[in-house]
Amino acid sequence: MKNLGLFCLLLACIGLESCNTKPKDVEVQALDETPTSVQCYKALYEKDTLDLKINTLKSGKITGELVMKVLDRAEKVGKIAGEFRGDTLFVDYSFISGTDKATYKNPMALLKRGNELILGNGKIETYLGTSSFVKGQPIDFDNVKYKFTAVDCVGK
Repeated sequence: MKNLGLFCLLLACIGLESCNTKPKDVEVQALDETPTSVQCYKALYEKDTLDLKINTLKSGKITGELVMKVLDRAEKVGKIAGEFRGDTLFVDYSFISGTDKATYKNPMALLKRGNELILGNGKIETYLGTSSFVKGQPIDFDNVKYKFTAVDCVGK
């Protein structure tokens, strides 16, 4: 019985150690990877301004920065990370809004048409604290506010 208890304890320790495989190191490595290309975009709608910087990594992943200045709302400053699926860029936008310093994360879909990126509108659901687009529901790229046009990257 004593040996069985030691065996179970040893097995539990091995199991806990194997859970510590550090998958975040791979993610951090991808974020530190030097981009193969950098593109900047700007979207203007009435008095709103959105500035987007996209880094394309060797792996095909996309990282970047997005600043949203929307009239009568707190400025949102954050990072994007995702990938292209066909002609649509799907990213998670992690940002800080206003003075509360809380970090938020929302999904975004941007359709590439020529030199333009169109920010789509879609139904979003939250499950276990993670927001994502509702599967089976279309994302509208026609009735939108924000269409990003390519601009020169200045000071970024």
